[in-house]
Amino acid sequence: MKRAFANPLARLGLALIASILLLALLAPVIAPYDPDAINVKSILLPPSAEHWMGTDGLGRDVFSRMLFGARISLLVGFVAVGIATVIGVVLGAFAGFYRGWVDIIIMRLVDVMLSIPTFFLILAVIAFLDPSIWNIMVVIGLTSWMGVARLVRAEFLSLREREFVLSAQTLGASEVRLIFRHLLPNSLTPIIVSFVLGVASAVLLESGLSFLGLGVQPPQASWGNILTDGKEYIQFAWWLSFFPGLAILLTVLGYNLLGEGLRDALDPRKHP
Repeated sequence: MKRAFANPLARLGLALIASILLLALLAPVIAPYDPDAINVKSILLPPSAEHWMGTDGLGRDVFSRMLFGARISLLVGFVAVGIATVIGVVLGAFAGFYRGWVDIIIMRLVDVMLSIPTFFLILAVIAFLDPSIWNIMVVIGLTSWMGVARLVRAEFLSLREREFVLSAQTLGASEVRLIFRHLLPNSLTPIIVSFVLGVASAVLLESGLSFLGLGVQPPQASWGNILTDGKEYIQFAWWLSFFPGLAILLTVLGYNLLGEGLRDALDPRKHP
């Protein structure tokens, strides 16, 4: 952790993520207005002291909607990547530990999944489901595990032949103990980095789906559907596109910077 936070870009990434998480957690306290309250007298007002980020086409306060939208976008990111990480770790561990036909079957499944564009696969699945936040999280998680599986498999294949694993095996350690006591803890570095970087990708995916009308449905706010509202008024209501776009940019940037900092700090080749 000291090495990670000695990197100024990693500190910047952590500061961005912590700030956005804090704003999302405190949204009910900080938000000056009800995010779903319609006010026909305040339609499309520009940013001012009363409405810091202006109002939308229904007179709703954009700042309040941005705060509650952060909760949705970050929740989707964490849960979806959590699902993908669990699936990827399990399948990658099985492939790397047992090898043989188990490895062949799992890796061919990975190849098939990777041959299909992820975004279009998600669109196809969402088309048959109700566009709810829970369906989005599950679908993104079920279609994003392949990279984690390949990373974990590679780590297990490398560690499987190390002396400490062979010694434990010689002393009669069970397969479960070998996997969870010796192999998995020594494979955490790529898993942690992949999780952090994956949250950024999931936030982008959720925003894209919501922008297309297949994600979080109004009146519930997310950064993607706030952007969708903004495209109708982009010529004279710039704030409806600028602020959610900036929030997505800063969030993705923060996770990418933190992920790169952790990757450098946890890489034993750079810190013998």
